[in-house]
Amino acid sequence: MVDHNRRLLIVGASGFIGQRLAAIAYDGYDVFRADLAEPAKPDEIKMDVTDQASVVNGFDAVRPNAIVMLAAIADIDQCERQPELARAVNVDGAVRVADECARRGVRFVYTSSAAVYDGSRHGYVEEDPPTPLSVYGRTKAQAEVGVMAILPDAIILRPALVLGFSAASRTNAMLNKLADSFRAGQVVRVPDYEYRNPIDADTICHAILCLIELDQTRGIYHIGALDSISRFELVCRLADRLGFARMLVEAQREPLPGRAPRGFDHFLLTRRLSQETGIEMPTCDMVLERCLHAAAQSDTRA
Repeated sequence: MVDHNRRLLIVGASGFIGQRLAAIAYDGYDVFRADLAEPAKPDEIKMDVTDQASVVNGFDAVRPNAIVMLAAIADIDQCERQPELARAVNVDGAVRVADECARRGVRFVYTSSAAVYDGSRHGYVEEDPPTPLSVYGRTKAQAEVGVMAILPDAIILRPALVLGFSAASRTNAMLNKLADSFRAGQVVRVPDYEYRNPIDADTICHAILCLIELDQTRGIYHIGALDSISRFELVCRLADRLGFARMLVEAQREPLPGRAPRGFDHFLLTRRLSQETGIEMPTCDMVLERCLHAAAQSDTRA
């Protein structure tokens, strides 16, 4: 049953994580979705995190008890091309929203990234100091520092790679793009030297809500599968499950010219999250199965 005294504001709600989080959170919260677009529904508001007045107006309109900050320039290559914009959104925007949360006593969750690490070794815990390679990674690391300085009780969640199918178009959902390429018979080139421990959208959304609910949770948490997998093998397994030939997946052996630097091995250790929330992390195969199951459920409801 929805508690109308609990108001959750999702900032950057148009991405596939934001869409899924809103759908899951509606069971327990009055959910409001903030983005740059003009509002089309009563639960939507326009918010530009680079504009102080826009942020304040959004808080005034919703009066949230909790905020999840998803808004970001998440395209790593775009961040490399437009570092000033990346900083304005990823750093200054996050700090601006955190500052307003601190002023009003609002619970705050900030989604960061494993890109704060250089990926030069296997296995990172939350206490490991950031060593970012890219503009994107640096902005995420800087935002973490800025947020925690203003709001020590903030929750920072670092995934290595979030997977899921989006029900809407124009999102950053990688699986939608891959499935579209397979259906079109297009060969997909994927690095075989980059390893990640991915997590599915439903699991990260449930983790976000669980962290909000627990009074003692604060600081940095890693989230990801129990094992790691190369991007190449991940896409091969996706092709298998969708019924497409592996010949549509080609291994990319070395970084492409002009591509922003990525870490080779972003394997995040997740013991802290599991211990404090009781959430059991899935394996990589389970992550893929959960993505396909969620997509099937969405198709059924449609």
